This record gives sequence, C-alpha cells and structure tokens, in this order.
Amino acid sequence: VQLQASAGGLVQAGGSLRLSCAASGRTGSRYVMGWFRQAPGKEREFVATISWSGSSQYYADSVKGRFTISRDKVKNTGYLQMNSLKPEDTAVYYCAATYSYTDTGYYTRESPYTYWGQGTLVTVSS
Repeated sequence: VQLQASAGGLVQAGGSLRLSCAASGRTGSRYVMGWFRQAPGKEREFVATISWSGSSQYYADSVKGRFTISRDKVKNTGYLQMNSLKPEDTAVYYCAATYSYTDTGYYTRESPYTYWGQGTLVTVSS
C-alpha cells in the first residue's frame, strides 16, 4: 500500500485545514488508518485513528473536539479535518495504515503501522 498525503499549508490560529491521504496498491483488504505528527524538536506523536469500518475513532486528548478523522472506502482515502487550529498544532503530519483483523479495531501506537505517507507540513501562525 502506498500513501499519498495532500499538501499542508499555513493557517492562522483559529482556522481550519483538511488533510487527505490517498491509498493505492493492495487496498482490497481491510486496513486501519491513522494520523501522527512531529513538531520541531519533538518526537512523533499520535493524533487520530479510524477503524476499517469507520465506526470507531480515537483521538489524542490534545486534538479531541477539534479534529475529526474520517475515511471514504470507495475512494481509498482518509481525511483529517482540523478546526480551531492552534500554534501548537504546527508539525509535520503523517498518515499511516496497516492491515486489520477486525472491522472496528484501531491502533494508537506507531509500531503496528506498516505503511506511512511522506509527511506534510502544517504551520499555524498566531
């Protein structure tokens, strides 16, 4: 599976941005999708994840209520809608995917994820 994330961008604090992550290749099997981010000088951290069915999502506390993860299985694309952005959301965002044994499971740690996108920079100005 290859993952191609959309371009990030520069957004003012309080603004919104939607990232997308298009999967190609062996997408016929069920797979979990996730988003991670790495701020300057910090380790990569979990942001959000969604199950194969789309019925289960989990968010980091820092983005809960502001970010929404979703997916379109017909288009093999995942999305991260980011609202009420803060300067501390500035980071390189990575989408990730891995095969799943269930329709409703998801992963919040990096290690289960097999496939990673190239990373896209989101900058939030104050």
